[in-house]
Amino acid sequence: MRIAIQGFEGCFHQIAAQSYYGKDTTIEACASFGELVKKVRTEKTVDAGIMAIENSIAGSILPNYTLLKNSGLHVIGEIYLQIRQHLMVLPGQTMDDIREVHSHPMALLQCLQFLEKYPHIKLVETEDTALSAKNVHSKKLKSTAAIAGKLAAEIYGLDIIAPNIQTEKNNYTRFLAISKVPVAPAENANKASVYFETDHSIGSLAKVLTSIADAGINLSKLQSFPIPAKQWNYYFHADMEFNDLAHFEKAKEVILKDAPGMKVLGIYQKGDTH
Repeated sequence: MRIAIQGFEGCFHQIAAQSYYGKDTTIEACASFGELVKKVRTEKTVDAGIMAIENSIAGSILPNYTLLKNSGLHVIGEIYLQIRQHLMVLPGQTMDDIREVHSHPMALLQCLQFLEKYPHIKLVETEDTALSAKNVHSKKLKSTAAIAGKLAAEIYGLDIIAPNIQTEKNNYTRFLAISKVPVAPAENANKASVYFETDHSIGSLAKVLTSIADAGINLSKLQSFPIPAKQWNYYFHADMEFNDLAHFEKAKEVILKDAPGMKVLGIYQKGDTH
């Protein structure tokens, strides 16, 4: 399969794509999430996409929820990827040789506790972790290290001289698998992503939330967004987890009475961590 991702070859999106679809997956690298969504929607050579939606430390990637809502695409699955950051250099280089470390600002921040041990090293922000690794390789940057994932080191022939240097070891990013074609829920489907809007009356949201709870469903995510055409009105993205698909179907019928415009983005199996 050919999967659209945001980022460069060797990035965490590619790791997530290979973890979800298999090692033989080929990627369509995109410079932005908007380009990713567009290629999944319009390119015949692209089968699906993998898009980050939230991080266990940094929180939700809010623009991606809006992109997804407006895209007409379907959520067909998810994967939780543990973000392991590694310090990598050209073969033969050592920690004593390093004068600069290049990486995405978030990666530098995630590894700050380790980097503070070396105050003489200059931190250089770049647009992508994997691109930093690529530049070290292609430009033969001696005395320069990159922070990126293990796949980047493998692709660009770099040596990892300090593995797992992220401060928070339990740092996970949740990725959604998205497709232009809807997929019928599998028998083991136990999660759904939906959008709904309530009217601007007292207790309207509470009615919806009560219906979800009464159906025996766990609301694992509720994110509000302003509606541009309706000042101070909001729509909601909700992720619901359940043990029985019938419970969700029951809840959907009740919710539609209070939120008739509810849209189901996808019903799928809850992701595992990798």
